[in-house]
Amino acid sequence: MKFSALVVIIEDKYEEEAIKVAKEAGAGGVTVIHGRSIGLEEKKVFFGLTLEENVSLLLFILPMRVSLNVMRTIKDKFDFQNQENKGIAFTLPLSHIAGLDIQELHKFENEVKDSL
Repeated sequence: MKFSALVVIIEDKYEEEAIKVAKEAGAGGVTVIHGRSIGLEEKKVFFGLTLEENVSLLLFILPMRVSLNVMRTIKDKFDFQNQENKGIAFTLPLSHIAGLDIQELHKFENEVKDSL
């Protein structure tokens, strides 16, 4: 089974909803990393301080087929194509994996068997 890493970077306020949408689309566990986003044009605010947006980086390790479905679902739900960009999503192929949860692996295997 081929796996990929699905990375979703989204505004903090959408984090919980994005995780819920991903799980409904077939994702299992997720690693959440919090950070800040600074765009090309800095936003000036009160007293000349620069506003930095808080973002969440969601990292999923999924079978390639599931990762594409989850990515499409998140992209459509949060309208990533819109100019009011709420986030970005991309996948990276994985060639070697160690430490994947056995229960999650069995879940993915069963999903593949059911789809055949």
